[in-house]
Amino acid sequence: MGLTPLDIHNKEFTRGFRGYDEDEVNEFLDQVIKDFEKVIRDKKSLEDRVAELEDKNSHFNNIEETLNRSILVAQETADEVKNNANKEAKLIIKEAEKNADRIVNEALAKSRTVAMEIEELKKQAKVFRTRLKMLVEAQLDIIDNDDWEDLFQVETNEEDDHHIGEYSTSE
Repeated sequence: MGLTPLDIHNKEFTRGFRGYDEDEVNEFLDQVIKDFEKVIRDKKSLEDRVAELEDKNSHFNNIEETLNRSILVAQETADEVKNNANKEAKLIIKEAEKNADRIVNEALAKSRTVAMEIEELKKQAKVFRTRLKMLVEAQLDIIDNDDWEDLFQVETNEEDDHHIGEYSTSE
């Protein structure tokens, strides 16, 4: 280590003929000692301050590294969430398309069934109409038949006979 204030204070000079003024040298040495002690204190203070700032700097560097890692983790997590959401959306779309296809196919099958039922009902309606027409025509033939005239004739004769029998018993 270099000079200390004590080294300066204890320094003895040899005396020579016509040397320096001893009081002046001692005053100067005292001033040097004071200044040197101040420089040492300042140096110690600055060393302490540097150590403190290095600790803080280290602390902030640790925080920075932690934040950078956190940002990376958050970014990776966000990317993963985004990818999962995209996958889920695609699955939902596929499922919806399958359901839509199934619904359309069911509707087409139902419409075919209904169309066949309609055709069957039309056939049945034609058969019913034809049978009804034949029945009505048969009934009209019966009405138009001359047997009705004979029936009215027979009734008239029976009524006359009946009325005649009443006249003869009452007389």
